[in-house]
Amino acid sequence: MVFSNETRKQTIHQLKHTELDLLIVGGGITGAGVAIQAAASGIKTGLIEMQDFAEGTSSRSTKLVHGGIRYLKSFDVGVVADTVKERAVVQGIAPHIPRPFPMLLPIYQESGSTFDMFSVKIAMDLYDRLAGVEGSQYANYTVTKDEVLQREPQLSADNLQGGGVYLDFVNNDARLVIENIKEADELGGLMASHVKAVGMLHNDAGQVVGLHVKDLLDDTEFDIHAKLVINTTGPWAPWADKFNALDDHEKHAPTLRPTKGVHLVVDGSRLPVPQPTYMDTGLNDGRMFFVVPREGKTYFGTTDTDYTGDYEHPRVEQEDVDYLLKVVNKRFPESHMTIDDIEASWAGLRPLINDNGSSDYNGGGANSGKVSDDSFAALIEVVNAYEDDQATRADVERAISKLETAHAEAGLSPSQVSRGSSLDQATDGLITLSGGKITDYRKMATGALALIRRILVDRFNVDAPAVDSKKLQVSGGHFDPTNVEETMAFYIRIGVDAGLSEKEAQDLANRFGSNTSRVLTYAVDGPAPGLSLKETMSLRYSLNEEMTLTPVDYLLRRTNALLFHAETLAEFKQPVVDEMAQTLGWDDSVKAQQLAALNAAIADSQLAYLKTAPAPVHPE
Repeated sequence: MVFSNETRKQTIHQLKHTELDLLIVGGGITGAGVAIQAAASGIKTGLIEMQDFAEGTSSRSTKLVHGGIRYLKSFDVGVVADTVKERAVVQGIAPHIPRPFPMLLPIYQESGSTFDMFSVKIAMDLYDRLAGVEGSQYANYTVTKDEVLQREPQLSADNLQGGGVYLDFVNNDARLVIENIKEADELGGLMASHVKAVGMLHNDAGQVVGLHVKDLLDDTEFDIHAKLVINTTGPWAPWADKFNALDDHEKHAPTLRPTKGVHLVVDGSRLPVPQPTYMDTGLNDGRMFFVVPREGKTYFGTTDTDYTGDYEHPRVEQEDVDYLLKVVNKRFPESHMTIDDIEASWAGLRPLINDNGSSDYNGGGANSGKVSDDSFAALIEVVNAYEDDQATRADVERAISKLETAHAEAGLSPSQVSRGSSLDQATDGLITLSGGKITDYRKMATGALALIRRILVDRFNVDAPAVDSKKLQVSGGHFDPTNVEETMAFYIRIGVDAGLSEKEAQDLANRFGSNTSRVLTYAVDGPAPGLSLKETMSLRYSLNEEMTLTPVDYLLRRTNALLFHAETLAEFKQPVVDEMAQTLGWDDSVKAQQLAALNAAIADSQLAYLKTAPAPVHPE
């Protein structure tokens, strides 16, 4: 397939001259999920995104498909059951992206601890039952204090009781988005980035019939007509409320409460961990945090603070750095981490539903009060019976519903606002899908498609058949999800046969999955000046088949080089810009602009604005 700057011109032409069945606004993970399902159903589908695909929060997550074991602290069994089941579905439709990587959960005996060794075993056993991994290689187990410290010697031993190990999955959030977008395009959808909605179109009856938009690449404005418009700008950045404000036919009350999450990246030698690790902060603030190894680096986070700043460009602030350094230095006291150790960072916004009080994996839950002894004992009895097949899930849920707490919070902290989703249709027909979390994107899209298909047949006599979205594999994921390791070995082998080292071939296979053979065809002209053969193939493929339009698109979202290979950027960035200039026809002025934008993104990620002290002011 070709999905490039050239095909974008054709897509824009079609958007101008085609009445769509469905126009999607927002190219994050939820919009991408709606697009692939709609296009597969035969719905005439278009999607616009004002930035690059996944440029918002969909590339700024913790980069896990997290099972949410912390929900079990609040006894949200239903939430965990749904999460782990949907995680398995996502792994099936994108088998080259989410990968199993067991999580270590150190347990400290401290005030405010989430789990002790007794409760964590109960939680993990229930988690395994819900995830369907009992008796498998991924079944949970507990480890002693000495065993925890053997794995992670830098961990603080003070008050450490032991730990648990349970199944979790690492993820590449931006790649998951682009692979959905590419498949939607392949299925006939019209996918366009850098197109901004600036107004809504209504017919004489006051119904939404499209959008007035602006192409941000050439500043032209035009109308896109559609039977239905769905706003998916809100799931991963707080655009839903801002977009709804364009609809002057409706009064939309703000529904989202954005919070900011920050992650910091250091070299793996400064913070060596063999596996993802999840633990209480030790500050008695009701929070937990992640420490995750990746590509020779280690990143840690996250924060959860209410946010009211620039939604397009959320920034890591000094207080975010101070908090995370305090947490990591408490748990890894010999690391003595400072801001100068930070090689990269990212900040993302979570679109939490304002009036939903369910739990959140980072910091608490709806039921964060102390559970009475009698209620807790009754629950444990039912859970034990459930594990012995003497009680049903419904029995457990009934026991949970009867829990009595000793006190309840008057309000919710940012970390306690739900990530539940919301699907609404205004009286003028505008559909809004908001909230949610990355694990739920396919399920959210399926719910939206059920509504869309019903409206299309009832109002427009357009009959679109349902598709089994649990089997609708994304681009790069077209292989047996139960045979991932063997399939990856095959793609690695053909990469080696094409002249790559085994490590280079592995990197490409993990990034592109079943598209690896397509990537290898870009070796025909040899390496570009200053680039290895591997990076040349990757870049040329992304330019021609992944709608890569800027160096930041490539180095931050199509790859993670800007985050996890910061030390290579000084010599790597100019050859990337040069090769892109040749492919995209940039003159020297555009090349300079693109290099400046890349340098600014690198400086921002590396926190240059915090590391550089302001010049002293000398009195006259």
